[in-house]
Formats: sequence, structure tokens, C-alpha cells
Amino acid sequence: MSWDCLSVGLLVADHLCTPISHLPRAGELVLADRLELNIGGCASNAAIDLARNDVKVAVVGCVGDDAFGQFIIDTLNRARVDTASIRKLSDIHTSGTLIVNVQGEDRRFIHTIGANGRLRAADVPLDRLRASKVFYVGGYRLMTALEQDRLVELFQQARDWGVQTVLDVVMPGPGEHWSHFERLLPHTDVFLPNNDEAALITGLHDPQQQALRFHEAGVGTVVITCGGDGTYLVKSTERLFAAAHKVNFVGGTGAGDAFDAGYIRGLLEGGDARRCLAWGSALGASCVRSISATESVFTRDEALAFMEANPLDIKRW
Repeated sequence: MSWDCLSVGLLVADHLCTPISHLPRAGELVLADRLELNIGGCASNAAIDLARNDVKVAVVGCVGDDAFGQFIIDTLNRARVDTASIRKLSDIHTSGTLIVNVQGEDRRFIHTIGANGRLRAADVPLDRLRASKVFYVGGYRLMTALEQDRLVELFQQARDWGVQTVLDVVMPGPGEHWSHFERLLPHTDVFLPNNDEAALITGLHDPQQQALRFHEAGVGTVVITCGGDGTYLVKSTERLFAAAHKVNFVGGTGAGDAFDAGYIRGLLEGGDARRCLAWGSALGASCVRSISATESVFTRDEALAFMEANPLDIKRW
């Protein structure tokens, strides 16, 4: 068997509320229209979004042997994602995120790492890696057992086999982070942090400077996403800025993962940097139309129609 993409990383059960008027004060009850349970996590979100776009994808990750872990596996299976390489662990709970949406504000997160903290490079089946076209790792730095040097070995092996390496991150907070990336970046074909994550890693706040710093460190293509402020890309001599699509914004959960999935979709069809940006921006824009991470993401036909009707504004910088 072969796969278009092997998606490795965070598998999460998301607990979300529809937008509320304000954060409750101590002891206060605030009503939401709905409280929902949805799938989350970079690896699972990207996998579902890719499957919706006719990409053959398998997931590698860890969940607990509990109701939330089974919910994640069942949701991925329904989306036609291969879950054979997900490990169920009996001595730890499934990772979860409480996502609080407040009207007119960015979402807030409360997270428990859970089983994601047990994922190791050794959990990635080499036969599946070799049989894939893209090796995507989503949520690096929030998986405490996924060590840089072992991941470097996997990225090196993948590239030796002609598999493209794509990396995205979730940062645990302020601290010294560059040392956790400096040996990995030269083996990364595409790096996809947002500008807040890039600031924590580099100490730089300008997305252009961030992109150049990562590229100088050895990344083939750097893409810094800035939400509604657009996207910056650096690739060899190419410097591109893509404006964000204007859509009805409901919630931002999963938008970065949808962008990743779109960018990978562009890679798989052999697209250049502009085409990959168009795919990423289209899927990212479609995601923010709902509060969940995957519910409103375009299918392939919807994405193609949207891109034709809404050409992405891309400029050189």
C-alpha cells in the first residue's frame, strides 16, 4: 500500500462552546447556544482536511484507552483516514483542549497533553514512511517524548526516499526554543509556523524577518501565517506575500491545520509556491466559518470552485 501523506502528531478531543458574550466572572454562569465535542489536534485535523480533498492519508499518534480516544479513532475512520498506526495506551488519558470562544475576541485554550506526550519517533512505521509522498509532523514541541535528534533521523530517511518533509509546531509558551529546532530545520522541506509561534522561536516579531531567519537556518520553504493579515513565504530567491480571503468569521480553531492541509494538497499536485499558497489560503479561509476544526473545510470540488471565483492576491516583497 501507499499513501499520499503520513500525518504524525497531535490527536486531541476538543471541547468547544459557541461564542459567548463575555468570560464569566468567579461564580458567574454564562450561557452558550451549544457545547460541542469535536476532533482536534494538528495531525488529525490536517488528515481529515486532506481526506476531504481526495488525499490518501494515514495518521500516527497516541490516544488513551478511553471514550475520548475511541471518539478520535472513530471520527478519523468515518473520514476515510487510515488509523492503523494509532497507539491506544491504557495508563494515560487522551489529550483534550477546552476552547472558549468569546464574541469579537480570539479563542482561548486550556489544554492537557495526555497521551500525546508519549509519542516517539520510534512509533512512526518506516514501511509507511517509505510508501508516502509527504511526511507531515504537526504539533512539534508539545509532544515531549518526540526528541529532535530522532526526528532528524526520520526526516533524513524520508528525504533519502524522496518523501517531502513538512513541519508545523505548537509552542508550550515562552522560553528558549531555538535549540530544539536548529538541527531539524536543515532537513525540513516546508516549515509552517504562525507569526506568534515564530516569535517565540526566533525572538523576532516581523514575519518577513522570521521567514528569512528560518530560511537561513536551512529550511527549503518557510511559510509564516498571520491570520487575517495574510501569509509570508520565502523559498530560495522567491519572496511572496498572500493576502487573506475575506469570509464570514465564526471561529479560528483548526485554521492553521487547514492551511497546512491545503499547502500539502498543492505539493501533491506538483504546484509551485503560488499554487500551494492558493490551496492553503482557500482551505484555511473555509475553516473559520464554524467553531470546530474541520466541519466547514472545503472538499476538493468546493476548493477548486472557490479558488477560481476568488483568485488569491499574491505579491512579491
